[in-house]
Amino acid sequence: MTKADELNANPLPYGKTLGIRFTHADPDRVVAELEVRPDLCTRHETAHGGLIMSFADTLGATGTMVDLDEGLATTTIESKTNFLAAVPVNTIMTGIATPIHKGRTTQIWQTRIETETGKLAALVTQTQLVIYPKG
Repeated sequence: MTKADELNANPLPYGKTLGIRFTHADPDRVVAELEVRPDLCTRHETAHGGLIMSFADTLGATGTMVDLDEGLATTTIESKTNFLAAVPVNTIMTGIATPIHKGRTTQIWQTRIETETGKLAALVTQTQLVIYPKG
């Protein structure tokens, strides 16, 4: 079973609600798809910005988690999104997250959100804090 299969078999509750489906996951690259359903859109039948940000945040956090030792956790402490193109309803978005920095206490991930045709819709850069157990 691949790491992507494991993630799909045991999804995060919010990721399940959004319909995120992982297609690849390793410590240096996370790829997932998400269908832009009507209930996830703005009035103009395009993906809501919050959906795009949530999708990217999930991928960056997942990339961090894939590389952490047992017992460690992560949380997002900063995120920046550049929206470049609208993503229409019923489109399959693809998110590709890759690390920019992988330190002991923080990781920075950049996620490209693309349409089915490969058009860049958004670029998200986020910082993940690595959380160590107390004590």
